[in-house]
Amino acid sequence: MSQSGHEQQGLPALTLAALGVVFGDIGTSPLYAFKEAFISVHHPMAVTQGNVLGLLSMILWTLLVVVTFKYVVIVLRADNHGEGGVVALMARVVEHAKERPTKRRVAIMLGLFGAALFYSDGVITPAISVLSAVEGLGVVTPAFDPYIVPITLVILIGLFLVQHYGTAKVGGFFGPVVTLWFLAIGLVGIYNIARFPMVLQALSPSHAISFAIDHGHLAYYSLGAVFLTVTGGEALYADMGHFGKKPIRLAWLFLVLPCLVLNYFGQGALVLINPAAVENPFFMSTPTWALVPMVILATAATVIASQALITGAFSITRELIQLGFCPRLTIRHTSGAQIGQIYLPFINWFLLALVIAVVLGFGSSSRLAAAYGIAVTITMLVTTVLAFSFARREWKWRNSLAVLVFGPLALLELAFFSSNVIKVADGGWFTLLFGAIIMLLLTTWRTGRAQLSDRLKNDEIELLPFVSMLANDTSMPRVPHTAVFLSPRPDSVPSALLHNLKHNFVLHETNVIVSVTFLPMPRVTDSQRVLVERIGAHFYRVKVFFGFMEEPDVPAALEWCEEQGLALEPMMVSYFLSREILLPAPGEGMPLWRERIFEFMFRNASSAANFFKLPPNRVVELGSRIVI
Repeated sequence: MSQSGHEQQGLPALTLAALGVVFGDIGTSPLYAFKEAFISVHHPMAVTQGNVLGLLSMILWTLLVVVTFKYVVIVLRADNHGEGGVVALMARVVEHAKERPTKRRVAIMLGLFGAALFYSDGVITPAISVLSAVEGLGVVTPAFDPYIVPITLVILIGLFLVQHYGTAKVGGFFGPVVTLWFLAIGLVGIYNIARFPMVLQALSPSHAISFAIDHGHLAYYSLGAVFLTVTGGEALYADMGHFGKKPIRLAWLFLVLPCLVLNYFGQGALVLINPAAVENPFFMSTPTWALVPMVILATAATVIASQALITGAFSITRELIQLGFCPRLTIRHTSGAQIGQIYLPFINWFLLALVIAVVLGFGSSSRLAAAYGIAVTITMLVTTVLAFSFARREWKWRNSLAVLVFGPLALLELAFFSSNVIKVADGGWFTLLFGAIIMLLLTTWRTGRAQLSDRLKNDEIELLPFVSMLANDTSMPRVPHTAVFLSPRPDSVPSALLHNLKHNFVLHETNVIVSVTFLPMPRVTDSQRVLVERIGAHFYRVKVFFGFMEEPDVPAALEWCEEQGLALEPMMVSYFLSREILLPAPGEGMPLWRERIFEFMFRNASSAANFFKLPPNRVVELGSRIVI
């Protein structure tokens, strides 16, 4: 969304909406983060005043450094024409590294790795968030314990089943519900702090320093639990394009951060009063009369947090498709009024299957916490590295300044990552394995497309000499109306045109060679949408441009050709597409097993006709077999 669009909606409305979408993940971390430092199987920690104050001080300063300083102050400025997120940042870095191939390849690999791990986060977050909320029923009465996993599965399955409706109708409730959630956890925090005010001493960083010095190994291992408090911080950057920087900054500084700190400090006060409460300090810190309403509110908040991750997975998949790193998938729009309201059936059911497997496989939020954190730390590290490159290139920062700002952040995130590595055997392997598989698929698609393009180039015919030859051939019959040939290579004759001549022996009165290019920017203005070039009698070459956040509607884009002298009557246009059938064979290029994966992805990709929104009754597809 443009900045003007943000302004038209109004700052209060945007801030409320941002609360519902951006902060659900980080806002539900109090459900499980604090207790993990004390009950972790790797480093169970005694409930002593020094340990609690040290842990709380570490949590507070991690929120201030990682989220407030890094994201709110620094990284939100590193936008790609208003859009944020690791893919948008990668596209911007790649755009300015055209003359430096090595840097370009590194940026692409980092961006893809960050995107792959985002999908891991999209599987773990719904599972751990909803499961931790439903576990509050076990605090109400142990009789609910056998039903926690089934109830969690019912909620999650219901969430994924309604995705095809979109969140446009219920999105208006997200902001108020999450606002109520933050106010509620803040008030609960105040209630418990009032019972043990000494806990406020943890505001001083001296307690974190003392804890680290006195309990070196224990403090290091507890970093894994501390990091759980900032999971979801990447969403502040990823969703910047939806709401703008100011609403996100205001919501974080004046509501989210204070309420999170109050609740964590309240949990600390409770366990110092009653050490046994460390088993579930979030719900046990809630007064008995408010326990059931808090479980209901927590469940609603975790569902909203899960919805944000699912929507994010849809959005990042669309970006990867537009940038050429993912095969075309069916994309359906669920709202014409709200940005990002899209639905990808394949991604939806794929995530649901994995979420169900994760809930059944791990069974509790504590066991899931072992799988959480690794993917997020790597994603944050990727953002730090790309932002470092962005700052030097775009902001013209000196190397010394960039290192001074991003160096300590990278070291801190490396410390978090290394403390999470010990969880690999207990569940962290899942996020790494899943991320590696997604990375393999993305790079296989990218490499396979390049390999296929090289194969096609060997059989290509130059377009301009071919058009000149046809102009001199008066024996070729002409048929009325217009033929549009879609081709990724504007300087070569489309294979569909060659097949049409070979089988039908005719040319249309008007022939338009259309190539679609996705630029490394979110959106393209209508005035820059098309570039029309007359290349001969009856022949035109049209280049169509889209941004990676846009939906590629080719018929709508071609309407802009009229301003450049090419008027096309929609009902008189036939679209000719080439459809290749791939035959994997051993040889140069990728190993045969990767070629088979690429062929499977290529064969099951959504058709170009659907992807480019071509009218089904005006499309002709002509196929050919290609050995790769």
